[in-house]
Order: sequence, then structure tokens, then C-alpha cells
Amino acid sequence: MRIMTVCLGNICRSPAAEAVLVRRLAEAGLDHVSVSSAGTADYHVGERPHPTSVAEGERRGYVFSTRGAQFEPEDFDRADLVVAMDSSNEAELVALARTPQDRSKIVRLGAFAPDTTDGILDVPDPWGEPDHAYVAMYDQIEDAVDGLVRALRDGTVHEVAAVHRDTR
Repeated sequence: MRIMTVCLGNICRSPAAEAVLVRRLAEAGLDHVSVSSAGTADYHVGERPHPTSVAEGERRGYVFSTRGAQFEPEDFDRADLVVAMDSSNEAELVALARTPQDRSKIVRLGAFAPDTTDGILDVPDPWGEPDHAYVAMYDQIEDAVDGLVRALRDGTVHEVAAVHRDTR
């Protein structure tokens, strides 16, 4: 299984989700799952993740090895699951999808959060916001990643994605 996390610029949310996923997957013993990240825009291609995102992530014990990349339609061939951070990222990914199979790989991270009774929550972009926005971002990502790891372990990840697709 290959997962790609996607946000706008690939310097705040998607590298954070990638780092959280990498650790949580290792803790769960899910060695067959690989994770990468990208952005829908080319603003930060080749750049390291945002310093505030890295600082908060490292405070929580996460490791960052990624550099900014832009999501390309061919990335659908390299990913089994494309995890968008918000509805705008999701819409951009749907527009890039070449086939129904590509579209079927797209799901918002919030679909795996513990409480979706009020709908699927976006992970807000903390770029340009104070440090506490990055703390809140990690709290939200960790909750949803725990749900994603549970769905991977239980074999229900595609079921969750399908339910999410039906609500788009």
C-alpha cells in the first residue's frame, strides 16, 4: 500500500501528516505501507517543511525527511490512496484525476477522524498563523491518522474512502 498525503504547498500539513503516519504505521507494525507527500501548487517545490511545523513535529518526536513536491496526475499511478488535507485540496485532486480509478483513490484525512457526525472536518492550513495553529493542526492530524491506521489494520480503508466519495 502506498499513501500520498496532499495539501496546498507541501510544507505544513502534508509533511506533518506524512511524518505522523510513518511513525504510527511503524508502531502498528504495518511495514508494507509507504508514505510520501505533495502539494497541489508549486509554491515550495524543493523546500524543506515550514520551520514551525517541523519544530512542533519534532517536539512530538516526529522526523522529517521530505522536500516540497507538486502533485502531478502521474502520482495517481504511484499511490494507492491519496489523502487530501481539506476540501479545496480534494477538489484540486479530483480535477487532476484522469480516470474514475484515480478519483477512487482520493479521500480527505478527516474521513478517518473519530467523530464525523457533523461531516468530515478539514485540516486548516496553519501557514501564516501563530504557533498555536500548528499545535492544533498536529492534534487534528494525529486523531485522524490513528483512524487511518486502524482502518488499514482492519482492512476497511477502502470502505471508508467509498463512503466519503458518496458524500462528495
